[in-house]
Amino acid sequence: MTSIAETPLARLENEARLINATVKAPGTQAKRFLYRGELAIKFAQVTERESRPPELKAEQVIASATAGEKELPFFSCYLLSFESLAPMTALLGDMLGANGKYFAFCSNIDLAAKYRVKMGNATFFVLPLEESTVYNELLELVNLDRDGLKKRDANGKVEAIVNAVAKFSPKYEEITYERGLQVMQAPKDPGANRPV
Repeated sequence: MTSIAETPLARLENEARLINATVKAPGTQAKRFLYRGELAIKFAQVTERESRPPELKAEQVIASATAGEKELPFFSCYLLSFESLAPMTALLGDMLGANGKYFAFCSNIDLAAKYRVKMGNATFFVLPLEESTVYNELLELVNLDRDGLKKRDANGKVEAIVNAVAKFSPKYEEITYERGLQVMQAPKDPGANRPV
């Protein structure tokens, strides 16, 4: 059984950045560890009386790590703003490599846009996300049958995505991060249109 301590996720765990996890467990494949939850990118200032939620975070994270390897083979998340891609990739650092499959779904990317953005050695597939979830969008991207996943537990569902994504390699338009900043829209207010 692979433990998180054997994987590159150990640093994030030790820094208390892996929060609100629904899956944090070994996969069925040898040396594989699965994570589904949130990633704290920038912590809020902590006062003596209270600790606050992170100032900046990646939500709906689904990722896999391999024991003994320094790079993550798969990482996906939701970012409120495309701009957050830079601080997130800076935090992940050498966990991101040329051979990994990485996805950033952003609320302020045009709904018709699909980009490839190189960040260091890694390439992110950057896609819009408005009223769906990272999980549902990934299922659609890799043509996974929802009905076939219903019998699987939470770990099994994450593992099915990890396995399917390995073969995913679309020819989306390649843009620079700087170009992405120019074309991104204003971030949407996550509290808008919610009942009071």
